[in-house]
Amino acid sequence: MKRAVLVILCAWTALAQQSEPSVQEQQDLMRALGENTSPVDLMRALEAHLDKYPNTTQRADLERSIAKAAIESNDLPMIAKYGESAVASSADDFLLLDRLAYAFLILGGDENAAKAYKYARAFEDLVDKMPVATGKDAARRQDEQERAIGHALMYQARARTIQKDHADALRLAARAFSAYPSEETAREWAEVLLSMDRQAEAIEHLAEAFVVPDANATDEKRQGDRLLLGELYAKLHGSEKGLGDLVLSVYDRVSTTVETRRKKLLALDPNSALADPMEFTVTGLDGKKLLLESLKGKLLVMDFWATWCVPCRVQHPLYETLRQRFGARGDVVFLEMNADEDRTVVEPFLTAEKWDKAVYFEDGLARLLNVMNIPTTILIDKSGRIASRMDGFDPSTFLELMMGRIQSMLGDSAPAAKTQ
Repeated sequence: MKRAVLVILCAWTALAQQSEPSVQEQQDLMRALGENTSPVDLMRALEAHLDKYPNTTQRADLERSIAKAAIESNDLPMIAKYGESAVASSADDFLLLDRLAYAFLILGGDENAAKAYKYARAFEDLVDKMPVATGKDAARRQDEQERAIGHALMYQARARTIQKDHADALRLAARAFSAYPSEETAREWAEVLLSMDRQAEAIEHLAEAFVVPDANATDEKRQGDRLLLGELYAKLHGSEKGLGDLVLSVYDRVSTTVETRRKKLLALDPNSALADPMEFTVTGLDGKKLLLESLKGKLLVMDFWATWCVPCRVQHPLYETLRQRFGARGDVVFLEMNADEDRTVVEPFLTAEKWDKAVYFEDGLARLLNVMNIPTTILIDKSGRIASRMDGFDPSTFLELMMGRIQSMLGDSAPAAKTQ
């Protein structure tokens, strides 16, 4: 939360320089930001500031800050109160639109349902404009986009149900599950059908909610789906006899749907479902693919770096010394793993710095290996297991430590002589 306060303070300071509020107002706001670090305290302080300075030229920025703090503290009434003005100046804020639509739904009533529908539709339109994800983490990003669409459509379905437009609610609920098959979207579909007194169809979708793979579904939600499923089935058929067969049939159908979607995501990023780094395929600067499994039986020295990383420039000649020391061996492979978000900057950087262009993009490997600091050096032994890692580096000890670790893992002979 301290970082959030700092961001708010920096943004406010920049605007204050343009609008020149009074010295007293500046001092009061500085004090409010300095004394309140939790989202709840920050909301109260900024709201009190607006009460004291109702005509402040910084109102829009402060209301946006209150809305963000409300989202962080999950204060739905405050999200609704300040979110509308905030979204007017931040129309492309995905999270704000999502939480604003949800807040109005929970607050209830026809008027709030109309607002929820409006913001959920804006949320859907915003996500729809995003291109299909490509490149690094493409599968994860595409999954997040499709989940966002599922949420936007689900919120619209709920709003239409409140407004008694059941036909449109049913259409939207079906689209939500199609966009993102999950426990939540399946249950929403069932609830729309129940509001239309179509219990037999609702049972099918409650069964989907019960069996669909969903990492976000809690045990409590699953149990609720199961209890309602049994209750409705018994009410319609006199007992739960035959319910198991129905659940198995739905499971088979849902499994096919989920598998088809999984393969589509894997086509975007074959690494997305992997848990073993040696099964990863990484992309070279020239576009060629390298399957790390093909290097099994060799000691891998992975250097995670980025063009923006100043310490990486200091480490690079030391890393090259390691390469010269051990690179002539056939059982040691050095892999420079680039972690830049913008891959277009890498080749010009290598050219300017006169670095070797035998570089690979990490392609999600950094996330799997929990690389939080750049540079990071990871050693994978000949059996394919992570044997050592160095997060960051100390120029005075890097070479000695890494040489010792590499030689210890090789353990069969002295290192090769330096190559010319």
